[in-house]
Amino acid sequence: MKERFDHIVVGGGSSGSVAAARLVNEGRRVLLLEGGYSHRHPLLDMPPGIFKMINGSKYMRYHQTVPQEHLDGRVHDIPQANVLGGGSSVNAQVYMRGRPSDYDEWHEMLHGENDYPGWSWADVLPHFRTMEGNNRLYNDLHGADGPLLVSDPGHINDMSRWFVQAVQALGEPFNPDFNGPKQRGVGFYQFMNRRGKRSSAAYAFLAPLADNPNLVIRLQSRVRRIEIENGRAVGVTYRDARGLDHTVYADGEVIVASGALVTPQLLMLSGIGPADQLKEHGISCIADLPGVGENLIDHPEVPLIAKANGPYGYYRQGVGWRMLLNGIHFRLFGTGPILSAGVEAGAFVNPTDPDAEPTIQAFCVPIIYLDRDTLGLVEDTYGLTITTVVVKPKSRGYVRLRSANPDDMPLVSPNLLKHPDDARAMIDGQRYFIRAFQTSPLAERIERISIPDPNDLSDEAILKHCRRFVKTNYHPSGTCRMGTASDPMAVLDSRLCVRGIENLRVCDLSAMPNINAGNTNAPAMMMGSRCAELITGRPTVSTAQFGPRLSEQGDMSVATIE
Repeated sequence: MKERFDHIVVGGGSSGSVAAARLVNEGRRVLLLEGGYSHRHPLLDMPPGIFKMINGSKYMRYHQTVPQEHLDGRVHDIPQANVLGGGSSVNAQVYMRGRPSDYDEWHEMLHGENDYPGWSWADVLPHFRTMEGNNRLYNDLHGADGPLLVSDPGHINDMSRWFVQAVQALGEPFNPDFNGPKQRGVGFYQFMNRRGKRSSAAYAFLAPLADNPNLVIRLQSRVRRIEIENGRAVGVTYRDARGLDHTVYADGEVIVASGALVTPQLLMLSGIGPADQLKEHGISCIADLPGVGENLIDHPEVPLIAKANGPYGYYRQGVGWRMLLNGIHFRLFGTGPILSAGVEAGAFVNPTDPDAEPTIQAFCVPIIYLDRDTLGLVEDTYGLTITTVVVKPKSRGYVRLRSANPDDMPLVSPNLLKHPDDARAMIDGQRYFIRAFQTSPLAERIERISIPDPNDLSDEAILKHCRRFVKTNYHPSGTCRMGTASDPMAVLDSRLCVRGIENLRVCDLSAMPNINAGNTNAPAMMMGSRCAELITGRPTVSTAQFGPRLSEQGDMSVATIE
């Protein structure tokens, strides 16, 4: 007997979880296939726990880039979640949508084959607002009743406060809401958690459906190919944890939500992509789409690190007696550093034109924080890291097949900072936030700036530092982008449908025509919701479309997992 569902969602990350939940709540029977593990782990649940896992864990897959020639041959990591809930289960939980102009830009880019593509800010705002359960804000921009719990930081370190005050002293306004009317300024982020518990897509959207028989979730089930018959997606073949292959079928649509690095790989393994590349690997081309795997966009991030002159920040708060004390404090009083996601404050600035839209996002991390391939290059002690991020990068990379074997990870080249405009913006951002280290009240707590060398702030010296330390901001996107019919590199139409293949959509960040200015997790959820809306024809009108909201202290299990 063939196993059949109304829809199959490939990838249980942020976008896939939301799409599946909305479809189930519209009465559809949905199979959600996730290649990773359960999200139920105490270190994943508590806000700062991921810092113990980020440099090595079964909950992450580590894509290594091909050697980056413009970075002197460097090879660096791009971690991808390997867990139900995807990035929302392993990220720093910052709640950020981007700015309205991001989506109005999409809307304009997608004009051409229909009169109203439906991706403007006015179109996507209802999705953001209906999903959101904010603990402080409730207005035209924010919802308070949605399943995704959004909160102010539960704990704020003094280093974060001094950072906010120092940047204000440089002339930036305090911004109480980076998702509000203006993005510019400095302030404290909001986070997808509540009272020390992460509010991931798995918890917010899937857990409330634990008793709904229309949702079937299978973990450690990695899809190997999409089954296509006569130009129509009819199902998928996946391999389970025992190494056995299964083929399942969809009477409706197959929805791919495996992320910007794996989604193009899966399409190419299924015969959808650049014909010449598929031929090299002995794969028959079903749909020649040269844009599959191209247009890889990511936010480049470069750290500024200073050593503190006292016991400030979170150094060693997660080990030994400090960890024990913090745990006891949290259990007894529900307060303390365990409520912090590790980053509490940030800023959006334009160092060269303060009145223009911000070009740089900053994160204040009250520890010395480095990527896996740069660990050990700076003394590990009390300190502060400010990471600067180019929010609208022009650099573009690619994802390509390593082989026709689905077990081989794809070749990834993000080309961070390759475009000269990105390098210029990053240099300006680095100079700006070096000034923050040197400005009161932060300056009084800094012993010295460790990187870059404050004695040589020439363009050449800062660029050399950036090339050595640049890393992903964990926001790969754009590799199967939407576009108009006249765009030969467009993989999807404006309704997220794969061109040339019926009953196949993509709803993750790979569908983005351009990256938003800021963190991408909330936009991924919005895209899952928008996908479900396009399939069902039912606009987002109420929180009920995402399922019943869990009690904030309720059961966080997902009982439908097989």
